[in-house]
Amino acid sequence: MNIKVLGPGCARCQSMEQVVRQVVKELAVEATIEDVKDMKKIMEYPILTTPGLVINEELVCKGKVPTRAEVTQFIVNALYKEEKESVQ
Repeated sequence: MNIKVLGPGCARCQSMEQVVRQVVKELAVEATIEDVKDMKKIMEYPILTTPGLVINEELVCKGKVPTRAEVTQFIVNALYKEEKESVQ
């Protein structure tokens, strides 16, 4: 699983990254977590306000820091998609 936190490194971006790392650890998911601070790369996604959260190249949250429950749901949904695609 590839997870990207989009943002310039502000406090909200750092908060999002902390929540993501906690949830990944709790779920024992193998994931690469990447900080994307380059505005050109951030603008490759349909995002106008940061922070943004991208899981497996799908933008799942933008403009706010999601709760732990929301991040957990985003990751579980991505795992389900991965599993579904590997079966087909």
